[in-house]
Amino acid sequence: MMNKAPRHGLARVLSKHGVCSRTQAAQWILAGRVSVDGNVVRNPEFPVVRGQHHVEVDGQALDGAARLYVMLNKPRGLVTTAKDEHGRDTVYRCFDDAAMPWLAPVGRLDKASEGLLLFSNDPEWAARITDPLRGLDKTYHVQVDTIPTPELLQALHAGVDEDGEWLAAKRVTLLRTGARNAWLEIVLDEGRNRQIRRLLAAHDVGVLRLVRVRIGGLALGDLPKGGWRLLTEPEAVALAAR
Repeated sequence: MMNKAPRHGLARVLSKHGVCSRTQAAQWILAGRVSVDGNVVRNPEFPVVRGQHHVEVDGQALDGAARLYVMLNKPRGLVTTAKDEHGRDTVYRCFDDAAMPWLAPVGRLDKASEGLLLFSNDPEWAARITDPLRGLDKTYHVQVDTIPTPELLQALHAGVDEDGEWLAAKRVTLLRTGARNAWLEIVLDEGRNRQIRRLLAAHDVGVLRLVRVRIGGLALGDLPKGGWRLLTEPEAVALAAR
């Protein structure tokens, strides 16, 4: 017996296709902006089989949405979410005048962190970028509140058990030192929550600034803080190619 194609709720189909968030999809559906096989559907849980049903939003075919790949130089103080329950400013403030379709963050940076953050409306591409099995290198420049010794650099690379979770850096390099602090370059090949801050805290080292400067072969470069640009096709392909 052949397996039947899976059915999913209409709102989930829209969000998984990358055209909007699931909450926004439900709002569009309730407003009568979405049709299935030519009929307006107002039920966000209406069952849809991808590839068998023709879905349109505002008369435009769902499969016709242009795929966009965007890099942002995230400023410190913004949270990586579409809407914050505490009313804090989010990364979407940087796109206020962009007139772009819905884009989802590809990975995250916490509120206090800065630098390279990716966005896309292509869920399959995003899944490849964030797949932990691929081990895509992410490079950070981190200002710490101490002058690191060679022993500390070695310990950060060797790793530490922090509340039952093993935290380690793939590479750690001392970039420069000041009178009382220093800058490190730290490369990770995994994406644990607040990994660098927790790893350093386990060695009683505080973080003054944390800037992501590279993902795979894509560098932040001279993109201004709060600025964004579209990735070129070769850049987008190269990130997902491994």
